[in-house]
Amino acid sequence: MKSIKVLGTGCANCRSTIALIEQVAKSKGIAVDIQKVEELRDIMGYGVMSTPGVVIGGKVVHAGGIPTRDKIEQWLTT
Repeated sequence: MKSIKVLGTGCANCRSTIALIEQVAKSKGIAVDIQKVEELRDIMGYGVMSTPGVVIGGKVVHAGGIPTRDKIEQWLTT
């Protein structure tokens, strides 16, 4: 199971990012555990200045804007 953190204060782009990750994971048959990180202090701790941010394995893989479906597929399959 992939553990993924989505960093953001709950904006529409953050919610869309979570939904898109869930859709891609479901279509690929990959189990994911998505955690929402909404505290600004915690988000800044990752060095993310624009949200949404995505963290996988403790590493920031995306920041700012909704990631593409292709990008999410790459994260989930590597």
